[in-house]
Amino acid sequence: MILTGCQNQQKIGFVDNGKVVNEYQAKKDIEEKYNKKQQEFQKRTDSIGKAFQLEAQEVQSKFSSMSQSKQQEQYQLLGQKQKMLQQQIQSEQQQMQQAFQTEIDSVIAKVKGFVKKYGKNHGYTYILGTSDNVASVLYGAEENDLSKIVIDSLNANYKKQ
Repeated sequence: MILTGCQNQQKIGFVDNGKVVNEYQAKKDIEEKYNKKQQEFQKRTDSIGKAFQLEAQEVQSKFSSMSQSKQQEQYQLLGQKQKMLQQQIQSEQQQMQQAFQTEIDSVIAKVKGFVKKYGKNHGYTYILGTSDNVASVLYGAEENDLSKIVIDSLNANYKKQ
């Protein structure tokens, strides 16, 4: 009975999820791509904001020659335009955030799939995941930490693409 217990020993490893995802080149490339998009977006919104301010200043400079009802009408038009611009900017920003999150979710799914396949191919019974936020592995012997192997393999596969 003791011999049978020893022969059925389970192979267990663990992966630091945060480290793997953050050091995966695909994630770094996605972040770089969206940082550039965010900078371009910021430049556009700054330009739109400056153009709107100039338009508002021009309208206000003409107020002295307008009747009170015409001034009110111009205020309303400016207010509507400002609201429309703000909604447009907010909508574009939300779309960009959703696209970013979709790509990050895809990276996480690839990592999970890779770890699962790695575990099967290398005879692991379990590969546990841990991170700074969720510490499901409180201690693991260094030789059971598969994080570096997974990162190196993921990045090597990514370079081939």
